[in-house]
Amino acid sequence: MSAPSMTKFVMKRPWLKRWMQPLSECVDDLIPEESDVVMLALKRLPPKEAYDRVFRLRRAFQCSLSHQLLPKDQQTKPEEDYLYLSPIIKEIEQENRERGDLEAMVVNNKKKSKS
Repeated sequence: MSAPSMTKFVMKRPWLKRWMQPLSECVDDLIPEESDVVMLALKRLPPKEAYDRVFRLRRAFQCSLSHQLLPKDQQTKPEEDYLYLSPIIKEIEQENRERGDLEAMVVNNKKKSKS
C-alpha cells in the first residue's frame, strides 16, 4: 500500500484545490515519495515525465524559497492537469496483491489410487 496522500483529500474539496493549484502544478506532485510503491512507480515513469516532475518540483521549491506564487500564465489549468503517477501506483499495488495471493496459494497433489 502506498503512503498517505493528500491527493484525494484535496481533489474532493474545490476550495482547497483552488488554493493548492498555484503551489503544486499537478495533483500527483502531492504524493509523498517515502513509500516503496511510489519509489518503484517513479522508476517506471517515462524519461520525459520524470524530467517534467523534477522540473515542477524544483520550480515549486524555488517559489517557496522566494515566498512567491507561480505566475498565473505558468500555473497548470485544471483541464491540463492529468494523473501521471496514480495509474502506475495502482498497477504496482495490484501486482503486489497478485504476488501475495500467489505466494499464499497452497498446491495439493492428488494421490493416484491403485486400482
